[in-house]
Amino acid sequence: MTATKATSQLRDRDPAHRAVRSFVLRQGRMSPAQQRALETLLPRLGIPFAPVLLDLAATFGRTAPVILEIGFGMGETTALIAASNPQQDFLGLEVHGPGVGALLNRVDAAGLTNLRVIQHDAVDVVAQMIPERSLAGVHVYFPDPWPKKRHHKRRLLQADFVHALALRLEPGGYLHAATDWDEYAQEIIATFAQEALLANTVADFAPRPAWRPQTKFETRGLRLGHEVRDIVFRRR
Repeated sequence: MTATKATSQLRDRDPAHRAVRSFVLRQGRMSPAQQRALETLLPRLGIPFAPVLLDLAATFGRTAPVILEIGFGMGETTALIAASNPQQDFLGLEVHGPGVGALLNRVDAAGLTNLRVIQHDAVDVVAQMIPERSLAGVHVYFPDPWPKKRHHKRRLLQADFVHALALRLEPGGYLHAATDWDEYAQEIIATFAQEALLANTVADFAPRPAWRPQTKFETRGLRLGHEVRDIVFRRR
């Protein structure tokens, strides 16, 4: 199957009628500050979902390497990485309102100009908004492991989606996942290894990059005695 045909098939699926999603919307408590951010900052710092390919240079007002972060949670890591790498642009995807509001407040407080947010399902966004060979990197940190076997079908990093991400990496671009769930780590590295467009950067799991801040999920996992695994592959 050609890359173009595979991409067309992915886009032709109706996202609104996809039977299985990788998330459940449990919004939790929205603080007044987060609500204000959604009302006042999202129109300025957010990008509405639309089935149209983004012009990333126009989106950020410059030509620079673009990193996609999927599922940024409350945004601490995303904001820190963006602040430490002003030469790169960052596009964060998250569905949960409190997390989106929290990251918007961080971006505004730090005066970051290299970070934009889309509040929508990552599968839809990647399929319909991200051009092929347009990304310098993709971060997927501590995705929901859906530990019960009957829920494994909800896991985000499955073969079809990994292939879609690989298509959107520029040659040499990287796909970086991290998890503290060992069985999921083994599944992720096997799935990445089976993708013909990707090559592992090391023989097995990668060392934790110094530039990846420790997330709250990572801290909780370490406290529970979990081993954190980093998986870093590059586009051939």
